[in-house]
Amino acid sequence: MTGPDLSASMEKYRKHAPGYDDSARRTEGLRRRTIQALDLRGGETVVDVGCGTGLSFAGLQNRIGPKGTLIGIEPCAEMIARARERVETYGWKNVVLLESSAERAVWDAPADAYLFNFAHDVLRSHISLKNLFKHAVIDARVVASGMKLMPWYLAPVNPIVRRKARPYLTTFDGFSRPWTVLENYALNLNVRIYVFGLFYLAHGTLSLGSG
Repeated sequence: MTGPDLSASMEKYRKHAPGYDDSARRTEGLRRRTIQALDLRGGETVVDVGCGTGLSFAGLQNRIGPKGTLIGIEPCAEMIARARERVETYGWKNVVLLESSAERAVWDAPADAYLFNFAHDVLRSHISLKNLFKHAVIDARVVASGMKLMPWYLAPVNPIVRRKARPYLTTFDGFSRPWTVLENYALNLNVRIYVFGLFYLAHGTLSLGSG
């Protein structure tokens, strides 16, 4: 099975950008759970990987406050342009937006927490995770969530699941258990399953020296 294709992903999200916010509303509940699981504190630095249009920014800002730092990483120009508009609209001064792939992103601030919300392609890339986590402080938290294949007893539904997911990812590698690469970097990764196995939320603490 082929791995993630950045160029193909950017082309997909270039088309999604105009209507992305509306399409993401149906998974807003999972987004809120994912942000809550980060257990953020005021003044911390959080990295939103594949931040898209910045839909998670308000929830993250509510937790880190104006003394915290929010770093958003997004390779698609059309998506991050909408994230910039969101930042300007709300007047957030503590947001750093990086128009970059996860495997090439560079920033200065040590990271206390990482958010991966529906970022399957990045989660299947050792190169990307290694680069991102080299900025982590000791005991940095990581949370990932998204769609997955249904369990074996609901396998007849999986062709529909694949069809629904295909517009948003470029590889189905590990799609039954998307968090398995992350397990190489995180201690005691806890995985919760929702909606009969269609969605997952994984959270843990990065191991020392994971980068």
